[in-house]
Amino acid sequence: MKKIDDQIFLMHAEVCKAMASPVRLKILNALQHGEQSVEAMVKSLKLRKANLSQHLAVLRQLRIVATRRDGLRIYYRCANPKMLKACAILREVLLEQLAESGRLIDQVNRERK
Repeated sequence: MKKIDDQIFLMHAEVCKAMASPVRLKILNALQHGEQSVEAMVKSLKLRKANLSQHLAVLRQLRIVATRRDGLRIYYRCANPKMLKACAILREVLLEQLAESGRLIDQVNRERK
């Protein structure tokens, strides 16, 4: 059992490392409404195609995204919707932390007056 746990923790760390890039988070966010072509993502994310392709390769290697080819076009989609849910939950936590930080700053400012 311990070997499986260790393997899962290692895989978890690799996925978290891949998701530590703001560009990759933006890519996943762009895919939350369904698959997109590389060309569409280049335009919407305002990235160079080579740069986008490098980030997509990392995400594909870890099976965070999957591809479909249609002629010369390659389409990407999130490989598992649970990844989108996980990102959304983490984003909610961060927004709550920001809101709490704002409340703390407001409280400190009121106390100084």
